[in-house]
Amino acid sequence: MLILNKIAGVFPKPSKRKIYEYLRSFNFHPGKVYLHKLVLGIETSCDDTAAAVVDETGNVLGEAIHSQTEVHLKTGGIIPPVAQQLHRENIQRIVQEALSVSKVSPSELSAVATTIKPGLALSLGVGLSYSLQLVDKFKKPFIPIHHMEAHALTIRLTNKVEFPFLVLLISGGHCLLALVRGVSDFLLLGKSLDIAPGDMLDKVARRLSLIKHPECSTMSGGKAIEHLAKQGNKLHFDFKPPMQRAKNCDFSFSGLQHVIDKTIMQKEKEEGIAKGQILSSAADIAAAVQHTTACHIAKRTHRAILFCKQRDLLSQSNAVLVVSGGVASNLYIRKALEIVTNATQCTLLCPPPKLCTDNGIMIAWNGIERLRAGLGILYDTEGIRYEPKCPLGVDISKEVGEAAIKVPRLKMKI
Repeated sequence: MLILNKIAGVFPKPSKRKIYEYLRSFNFHPGKVYLHKLVLGIETSCDDTAAAVVDETGNVLGEAIHSQTEVHLKTGGIIPPVAQQLHRENIQRIVQEALSVSKVSPSELSAVATTIKPGLALSLGVGLSYSLQLVDKFKKPFIPIHHMEAHALTIRLTNKVEFPFLVLLISGGHCLLALVRGVSDFLLLGKSLDIAPGDMLDKVARRLSLIKHPECSTMSGGKAIEHLAKQGNKLHFDFKPPMQRAKNCDFSFSGLQHVIDKTIMQKEKEEGIAKGQILSSAADIAAAVQHTTACHIAKRTHRAILFCKQRDLLSQSNAVLVVSGGVASNLYIRKALEIVTNATQCTLLCPPPKLCTDNGIMIAWNGIERLRAGLGILYDTEGIRYEPKCPLGVDISKEVGEAAIKVPRLKMKI
């Protein structure tokens, strides 16, 4: 102890000012100490203005969101210039609210992460423009985020999931299957060749005029279909799942939508009602549509699991399937996927419903993941642009198709 004291005496006692400067390097402020990285996430890729502050341990310090759903329900769909204007009106308030709730000032942030691809051009532009002003003012690093990468990695915020894992992203704007090998390392196994499942369900709900249904008037199209389907008989209509002969992992929903439109038109004639009125068979149609959609998604996912296991891309015994995106909150579709994961000895994981839809938390978390991995952190934002269309990872869907894996038939008792 005497030796230690003598050694300690060699070094001059640091001044209070130096101690304060040292603590400031850890984002120190009187009353609060941040020893972790802090990222502000900003999301404006479609019709939700969202922001959140997340630290590197996964703590959500603050979040705020402004949903445009009510406005777009009235207009019968998302009108890009309307979405853009609503983002412009709300983005500053939402970001300030997220920072205020988290008790973090912009100067204390480690970085700002923002969705810049893919999405609606006019919406992406609002988030990017605001973020660039923010990082320029406070001299912070900028982390551009791929919207689908953020959805895929969200599960690592809520669960202990190691790479690699399989992800199915299903929403109103996207539908894809990918193997996640790292923070920005994806192998694309299949995607929708036309529209997304959420888009198809929304269009069917509009064609059935479910907004006029007393139980569904405040629900999005997909939610209305799921709600009404519980009251219907899925066997009353025989809609065939798409692409049954194609032995790949791609999806298609526009052909199914066309068949459903023709069926609705035929039923309107039979019941003698005009377009815009609610069919007596609306619940049965909703149930049949949901079942066919679930079967189509389940079969493509089943093939993806078999392909990955065949190529040793996934563990044979403890593989994980992550399902995320807005449509992942549909419990019927989840049950269909559960049948697949049970049959293939996989674990099915879904983020909580509020993290399945677009949010600022997943963007901030993706920023944390990239910050920790040292990937895509920009200190100079000159020339940065948003990208309305942008693929995810390396596309190996052709290889999947060439493998032509036959999928065993599973009984979809849901």
